Amino acid sequence: MSLETYVKGTQCWFTDDKEGWISATLTTKDVAADGKVTLTFVDETGKDHVFSSTLAKIQENNNANLPPMRNPPLLEGTEDLTNLSYLNEPAVLSNIKTRYSHCNIYTYSGIVLIAANPFARVNLYTQDIIQAYSGRRRGELEPHLFAIAEDAYRCMIRDEKNQTIVVSGESGAGKTVSAKFIMRYFATADDSDHTTEATKAVGMSETEEQILATNPIMEAFGNAKTTRNDNSSRFGKFTEIQFDKDRNIIGAKIRTYLLERSRLVYQPEHERNYHIFYQLVAGAPPSEKKELDLQTIHQFHYLKQGGVPIINGVDDAAEFEITQRALSTIGISVKVQWYIFRLLAALLHIGNIQVTGRNDSMISDEDPSLITATRVLGISLPEFKKWLIKKQITTRSEKIVSNLKPEQSLVVRDSVAKYIYSSLFDWLVNNINSSLSNDSVASRIHSFIGVLDIYGFEHFKKNSFEQFCINYANEKLQQEFNQHVFKLEQEEYVREKIDWTFIEFSDNQPCIEMIEGKLGVLSLLDEESRLPSGTDQGWCNKLFTQLGTEKHKKWFTKPRFSNSAFTISHYAHEVTYECEGFLEKNRDTLPDELLNLLKNSDNEFLEEVLMTSATLGAGGSLSEDKRKSVINRKPTLGSIFKGSLIQLMDTINSTNVHYIRCLKPNEAKLPWVFDAPMVLGQLRACGVLETIRISCAGYPSRWSFPEFVERYYMLVNSEHWGFDTQKMCSAILEASIKEADKYQVGLTKIFFRAGLLAYMEKLRTDKLNSYATLIQKNMRRFVCQKQYRIARKAAIKLQCLARKWAAEKAARSLREERSATLLQTFLRGYVQRKKYVETRNHVLRLQCAIRSKLARDSYQKLRANDGATKIQQIWRGVRARRQYKKERKSIILIQSCIRRNIARKELLALKAEARSVDHLKEVSYRLEGKVVELTRALDLAHQQNKSFDSQVATLENQVRLWKERYESLQQSKSKETALAAENPTVPKAEFETLKAANVELQSKYNESVEKNRSMDQEIAKLTEHLSRTKEEIQKLSAQAKVKPEDTEAVLALKRENQHVKEQLAQLSKATGRDTSSFPLTSRVTSPPSSNPATLLPTQSMASMHNHTIDKYENSYSFAKEVPHKTVTALPPSVPVPHHVAAKNGIVAPKGNRNRSNSTPDIAGLDNPALFRPQKTTNNVFDNLDNHSRGAKAMSSDDWARRVARARPSIHSLVEQPEVEIVRILEDEEGLQEEILTGLIKNMKIPSPSLSNVPLVKEVMFPAHLIGLLTTQMWKYGFVKESERLMINVMQAIQQQSMANSNDESIVPCAYWLSNVHELLSLICISEQDITREEYVARGTDDLWPEYEQLVSTVKYELECLEYNIFHVWMKSLKKQLNKMIIPAIIESQALPGFITNDSGRFFNKLIGSGPTFSMDDLLLLFNKIWKAMSCYYVEHSVVRQVMTELLKMVGVTGFNDLLMRRNFCTWKRAMQIQYNITRIEEWCKGHDLPEGTLQLEHLMQATKLLQLKKASQNDIEIIYDVCWMLTPTQIQKLVQNYMIADYEVPVSPELIKAIAMRVAANEKNDTLMLDAISLEDAGSFETPEIRDVDLEGERYLPGWLVSLTRLKSLMHLVVV
Repeated sequence: MSLETYVKGTQCWFTDDKEGWISATLTTKDVAADGKVTLTFVDETGKDHVFSSTLAKIQENNNANLPPMRNPPLLEGTEDLTNLSYLNEPAVLSNIKTRYSHCNIYTYSGIVLIAANPFARVNLYTQDIIQAYSGRRRGELEPHLFAIAEDAYRCMIRDEKNQTIVVSGESGAGKTVSAKFIMRYFATADDSDHTTEATKAVGMSETEEQILATNPIMEAFGNAKTTRNDNSSRFGKFTEIQFDKDRNIIGAKIRTYLLERSRLVYQPEHERNYHIFYQLVAGAPPSEKKELDLQTIHQFHYLKQGGVPIINGVDDAAEFEITQRALSTIGISVKVQWYIFRLLAALLHIGNIQVTGRNDSMISDEDPSLITATRVLGISLPEFKKWLIKKQITTRSEKIVSNLKPEQSLVVRDSVAKYIYSSLFDWLVNNINSSLSNDSVASRIHSFIGVLDIYGFEHFKKNSFEQFCINYANEKLQQEFNQHVFKLEQEEYVREKIDWTFIEFSDNQPCIEMIEGKLGVLSLLDEESRLPSGTDQGWCNKLFTQLGTEKHKKWFTKPRFSNSAFTISHYAHEVTYECEGFLEKNRDTLPDELLNLLKNSDNEFLEEVLMTSATLGAGGSLSEDKRKSVINRKPTLGSIFKGSLIQLMDTINSTNVHYIRCLKPNEAKLPWVFDAPMVLGQLRACGVLETIRISCAGYPSRWSFPEFVERYYMLVNSEHWGFDTQKMCSAILEASIKEADKYQVGLTKIFFRAGLLAYMEKLRTDKLNSYATLIQKNMRRFVCQKQYRIARKAAIKLQCLARKWAAEKAARSLREERSATLLQTFLRGYVQRKKYVETRNHVLRLQCAIRSKLARDSYQKLRANDGATKIQQIWRGVRARRQYKKERKSIILIQSCIRRNIARKELLALKAEARSVDHLKEVSYRLEGKVVELTRALDLAHQQNKSFDSQVATLENQVRLWKERYESLQQSKSKETALAAENPTVPKAEFETLKAANVELQSKYNESVEKNRSMDQEIAKLTEHLSRTKEEIQKLSAQAKVKPEDTEAVLALKRENQHVKEQLAQLSKATGRDTSSFPLTSRVTSPPSSNPATLLPTQSMASMHNHTIDKYENSYSFAKEVPHKTVTALPPSVPVPHHVAAKNGIVAPKGNRNRSNSTPDIAGLDNPALFRPQKTTNNVFDNLDNHSRGAKAMSSDDWARRVARARPSIHSLVEQPEVEIVRILEDEEGLQEEILTGLIKNMKIPSPSLSNVPLVKEVMFPAHLIGLLTTQMWKYGFVKESERLMINVMQAIQQQSMANSNDESIVPCAYWLSNVHELLSLICISEQDITREEYVARGTDDLWPEYEQLVSTVKYELECLEYNIFHVWMKSLKKQLNKMIIPAIIESQALPGFITNDSGRFFNKLIGSGPTFSMDDLLLLFNKIWKAMSCYYVEHSVVRQVMTELLKMVGVTGFNDLLMRRNFCTWKRAMQIQYNITRIEEWCKGHDLPEGTLQLEHLMQATKLLQLKKASQNDIEIIYDVCWMLTPTQIQKLVQNYMIADYEVPVSPELIKAIAMRVAANEKNDTLMLDAISLEDAGSFETPEIRDVDLEGERYLPGWLVSLTRLKSLMHLVVV
């Protein structure tokens, strides 16, 4: 930075009392001949700032005395201070202030993270933010303390070295909160590289919960309200988070430093004691309050001194509950907790002990506080009182006891309280360490990350021992910080192999030596403290003597107006310390008498606390051998602090250190208020400016080769462009910078001196401006040329139009004349034609009117005559019908009365008969007799039929002979027909004899037919009677419930009825009729037609032969189609279809294990409504069906010809199929093998194709087959077997669904998801078909409860299986999609003309690289998912759930990523992202998913916000109207992150403040990031409605399933 760079318009910084630094613009520059330089600047308020110097002084100071220059607007608000062109104190302050005004509280400064306390709620620490930073490199996202924590974690893994995060700052800067959030990050962040699925599923471990629980404990016992901070840490804390080899947190260890003991006994105004005391008083239960005498805060002296008993917005009672839960979490029982609280209560009462007297101290024995305190502590009241007001001096010969003054007694009283509380605090820390890091944990520790929450540099009006120790610690930390920064700088120079010289920096080692040396401040303090007569003034005089020399004058001075104070020049500021109280605080001991009294206390817990504290203070371990020795050791507080500080520095030096510097923006704790002078002082104190000074001494700005080329490639001609970035960098530097010492080229980076980047930016801006001017010049020329061409072309067109108009006018006049002539000609012709037509029409209408009048008159006459005739006819009919109806009604009435009387008498008789069991027996006996008689009659009928058959055969032979003789006679005597007629060959007598025989045979035939008919009627009557009898038996048994004495009789009747049924079954086999239905029906099967011509042949042929009837009936039963025929019962061995039985009122016999879809029975074969044979089931039924169709069309002659032909019976074709079904179902292992292996594991899933969509049966056949088998098992009572089958089936399906991953999981998961729902629908349908009555009828009603429970269990398990498949599928889809979202939606740039250069456009043009995934890849994945669900008939509701969840993940992930990536918040990027979203929206509309676009609304509105104008308040209103779905915090974040282009105007701070004003402080819904979509969560799944299953699919089996023999047989035997 030389004088030449100061040109008119240059902005520089000048000091200001109010703002720290103020910016001013150079207006005049005057360099006189004598070398005098005068620069005049004007600031924003119009005030002049004049800089005067000489060229010699400027060169002598190496331009250091020139006003510091301001960075260009483009660099204002940069995330890393080292990126600033001018790295100076005002630039750093301005950058932090700018970012703070934009609500960005974090800023990098090299290795340091600067954190400014917002004093307001900010949405920067949610779980979504934690996961966003997890696994990201530092600098990839905006500055954040999570980035520091992640960097420390990655360094620990990569370098195998322990890490330390140092969090420092003054009180109220946010150190405690920052440290707490860092520990929360380590406990809750998911490490994608090392976290297993089981760990993710479990969440935080118990150890991690215990580590987080230490925060409320340490805050309660070690934090207090101060004027600077409502939750100020009054101690230093180093938390060591321990990891094992797998990088899992296994333990933690806490080390504390310098607890502020004096706060227990004294609090300044507007401050409070430690939080735990207020929590105890507010939250203790009433019983404990009464026992411990805890009433109000104002009751205790130790709590009311500050005058602020409560903190606004803090509920002490609720905080007390949190503290108790935290203590329980780390393993402290409730009993021990109340031991702690009792000690705390005793301390409060000690503070209330009243010391009176003038010269000698006095304490009343009745003091209630003294009584309560001694009772709780378990010590003697007289002894405690004695040694509070007296002291004992031990000499060689005697012990001298003297009285204390009241002031001295109060000091002793407070010392007791401080000693006990300090010991309790040490015990609590030791207990936490024992819980979090025991011996088993210590053996597994591989590495650790330490978090140091240390107090910052303190400088008050009155500084004492505490401030001295704090500043001493900060001196040590600053020395380590300077050495670390210097070491990093030098290491990078060496690594890059550049020429460098040693960088000098201010080393504060002399100041540290002066404090901790042999004759330093601490040594002299310890020496004076050991002297019994040592005083503060004596120690102060020793300091003046030892340190007031020439060697230490730079660091130690004596104040001019005080002999009891000294001043130390620390690295940050000079601090004057008052010597008063140093010795007492350093000794920090109790009188031996009180110490022994406490040691001998009856309170065992107090003894344990004191022993633990003494052992820890002496540096030993707690053991029984040392109990009496260690408690008497009295190391000074200064020596303890020095030792622990040295140990801390050794730990830090052995680790890799990360720094977080917390700043307090204002003293009043107002939200978003920036006090620049105050912050500037903190920047100097925390060492940030020292770091910048060290960096500026060398090469503060450094750019990698690609970054430098990407930014400045336009400074050289395109001939220098290429892939060798180092060569390009050299060309750019040689062309731009003439002074070679201003930069150094390393191996991978270019190092620049301070201010050189601003010069490069100026060159770049000038170059771009020249290019812009050139483009504007050519553009204006092009516009002028274009306008000239347009004007010339317009003139030519105007001339053409004028000439065209004149020619058109002349042509128009010619056309008008010709048109007028033609118009006149046609008009005259039209008038004449119109006149002629009107005349002709008048004549025609007149003729029509006359003719129509004549026709109407004639029609009226005819109509009148016809009406009269019809009236007469109707009247006569009405009169006759009335007479007939009257007579018919009278007759019917008489008949009804007579029949009613007869029916009543019969009903009474039947009721009387039905009441006795004997009557039923008689009926049964009569039925048996009738059955025997019928059997005999049938035997006789068989014999008669045989005789009839022989006679018919004889007659047929005779007829055949007659026909042959007749034909021969016709051929031989054709010419003598007339003579042969007159002289017949057969004598007339013989002819008459034959004729009589024929008539006799015909009469016998008719008699046999009538006899058969009567037998049929008799059988029908018997059957009807038997059915009525059975119904009566059932009614009587239901009403009377069968008395115990009648049980045997009823059982005998049942056996007899069963015997009758068997006889009827045998009879059916003998007659060929299906008489198995007789016992349960009361209706006789009616003939298929009422036409005697079709009925008679059947009846006549039935009477010829008994065996013919049998064969004929079995065949003809297939041919009959009687719509009203009802088959009401079946043989016991044949199962009844459930839906047929329910329709026709059939009651199936008990003992049968039937299925509704079983093989058709014999009785139902003649009813098409009961049995429709299918082509795919059995060829036997096809043959029978064809035979029955052919039987319909046969005439009587056809039946006569086919009578003697033998036909197979249906019983011989299908013999008891239910037995075969049961046999198949009993083979459980074979069926499971076919289902699990052959059907599920070896499944060939049809490929999804929208052009050739597979049929439903081709997709659902696995579910249909499994459902068919399961239903059959339930129908036949195989309940346990079906349960085992369904369990194995569901396990196999789940394994098949989970066996694939990535793209391979799309097809099988969609396929099995659809099939499982199909199976669930089949189970629901089967449940509705099967009723309890069927189980009762079969005698298996004891299985019904098991069946009901199994069905409900199977339905539930199938729904769970659906969810599991959906869950696994969605997890796989989300993992695939998660890789694509950011590259495809955010990073891909498919819209030409708006390509941004933030991702290396220069090299992308040369290399052609791009994102790993594009929008085409993402849409291809969506198409695959959609195609699979569509082809496999997945419900549309499930499709909506899947796609909505995936689109929601796209929208949420893309939106959250855009929020966290500042370099993508540009209007060009927004256009690219909007274009990508539009493609997804078009896809959703094309696939009938309009609701899917709503999931992308947040991302769409974010892109609109980035494209909208942001220049005025009206623009902000428009943004809020357009982006109505975004929260105010999200809008604020996007506006803050918006990156302007080179030609854009930055967003003004006023607008950013206006946006920040809209952010509600405590609004819960005003979140920053959307809730992240977990990859392990499938989202909500609603089970679809039950499908209407097409049962035709149960009969489909693919051709490639050749090994499923049992299932094929079962499918053929079962007919739907």
